[in-house]
Formats: sequence, structure tokens, C-alpha cells
Amino acid sequence: MLERHRDLLRTVSPDRLRHHIRALEGVRHPIAAPDALDRSAGYIRDTFQSLGYRLEDHVFMEGDRDFVNLIATHSGSCRTGRRVLVVAHYDTVSTSPGADDNASGVAVLLELAAILKGLNFEQYVQFIAVTLEENENEDDPWDQGTRGSRALAAHARQRGWEIEGVVVLESVAYAGDSVVQRAPAGIPFPVPSTGNFIAVIGNEASRDMVSRFEQAIGHGGGMLPCVPLVVPGNGELLPDTRRSDHAPFWDQGYRAIMLTDTTNFRNPHFHLSGDTLETLNLEFAAQVCRATAALILDIAGALDTDVTASPAGGGPCAAGADPLVREGGGGECGAVSHLSNS
Repeated sequence: MLERHRDLLRTVSPDRLRHHIRALEGVRHPIAAPDALDRSAGYIRDTFQSLGYRLEDHVFMEGDRDFVNLIATHSGSCRTGRRVLVVAHYDTVSTSPGADDNASGVAVLLELAAILKGLNFEQYVQFIAVTLEENENEDDPWDQGTRGSRALAAHARQRGWEIEGVVVLESVAYAGDSVVQRAPAGIPFPVPSTGNFIAVIGNEASRDMVSRFEQAIGHGGGMLPCVPLVVPGNGELLPDTRRSDHAPFWDQGYRAIMLTDTTNFRNPHFHLSGDTLETLNLEFAAQVCRATAALILDIAGALDTDVTASPAGGGPCAAGADPLVREGGGGECGAVSHLSNS
């Protein structure tokens, strides 16, 4: 990795992460707090746009309502037609302000968008905030969880998106040397008893991404403890490994990993009113951000030139073109501002 990129990773700011989490914190739920859910989407939208990203709404319907996933596309990309997706969900359950779950993941998503905006990549890099990840009532067929990412993954498959890999940020800020860690049932190896690590979960098809994230930790310049897990199939034998927005991409045949602090297996505030900013370890979240940025630099193919040196994005698609409507992964790029599954 070029030294200039190492310097870039050092610019990750715990203070900016704190600012984002504070802005998002609060119940963000489609029934209990729909206005707050909309406000959080507005905050994410405004942040992406203030950074100069092209933003599209991916609209999908659940019940009788439209919901939106927000897709920010890096303008310094589009050489191969392939893409890297970075995903975090912005909704909460109805009982929690959701600072760790998942304002922390969204904060890292926004920080990644900020520090990487000036670079050029061989592939599209898309930062995506999805909604309706949470599942509070398994008996309710409308409330099945991961609904936004299921709609997005299905849309990607229908459109023929060529995805190099998906990185899902799922609760990434509750950690420390005094935190007690428990293990999900069925994990085939001893799990550390101290919750000071990030877990990286992939399926067999995503094994290489798991390994490359481990390597990226070193490139990020940190000493972030990491516990990797590669599950057979799509995680059917270990249901706890499917509990986030990576699983729909596995089911559609895409490579995807989840980065997580393991949520309820260490965080006593999981889905409760105590999941607040004051409980979080923002330096840990910053280390996760640096390692994730290093992974994106690797798999998306960071180039020597920056965006300002190549106004058209340096590839076959101009900065104003849109990769979201590429059928079959080829052909010309069109322009669109609103996408819908309905």
C-alpha cells in the first residue's frame, strides 16, 4: 500500500464518529418512530451530499409503505464495471436508541465515505445505508428482518450487478478489555472470553475476503484483535452468523462479510434503552474503520491518481454516469436518480 494511503488511514477521526452517532442516536423504527427513521435517512443523505457523492434512492415496498435504501456512489470509480458495496443499517428496534446497533456502523460508513472521497479506484465503490434490518416479532410475517438488504440484493441480482464483494458493518463499537464475551451456540472453536476484538464472518465463497480483512488490519496501522469465522454453505447450520445484512447477499450468490462486535454476545445493552453513546469505545470503532478502509483500498483497487486529477473518474463512465442501471454488468452507463423494486 502506498505511504500516502497509510497517511490517509490515520485521518480517521473518533470525534467525527462521535458526532455521527450523537446525531443518529434515538429510536429509529418504522412503527414506533417513523419520523425519526426519516430524519436519520435525511441526516445520512445530507452527509453524503455534503461530501460530493451522487446519491440514489433504492425504493422498496413492505406492507403498504415505501421505504428507502440510500446509495452513494464514488465518482472516482468505473473502470471494470465491477463494484464493492459497503453497507450498514440505520433502523433500530422499538425499544432502543441504537447507538451501537447500529449508529456505530452507519458512523463508520460515513467516515469511510469522507476519507476515501478523494481517491480513484478501478471499481465502483458504493456506500449504502439500508433500512428495516431489525426483526422484533418472528411470528409476524411482515417483520422478517433484513428486508432492506433483501430487496437490495434481489435488485442487484435482477440487474446483473457484478459485485466484487460486500462489507457489512453491524454494531462495531462495544468493546474493551473488561468486557465479558460469550460464544454463540455451535461455534466450532474456543472464543476469547474478553470482548476486545472484532469478528469477521464470511461464508465459504467469501473466505478470501475474510483473509484479506485480517491482512488489512496490519495495513491500517492498528493492533485490532480479530476473530475470523468462515461458515459452510450460507450459514444455515449456525443461524447466529446470518443475523445481518450480509446474509441476503450470500443467498443471492454474492461474496460478503460481516464485521461485528458480536452484539448480544457481549453487549448487555443490546436492544435495550441503555444502548447509548456513553457506553461505546470510539477508538475501537476508529480501528475498525481504518481496517475496513484498507480492505476497500485492496479489493476496489486504489490507484495512484486521485479524483481531482481525473475529472471524468478515470474510466469509461463519466462522473455523472450511473452504475446502478447497468444490465448484465456491461454496456453503457445510463443516468437515474430514483430506483424502485415496486
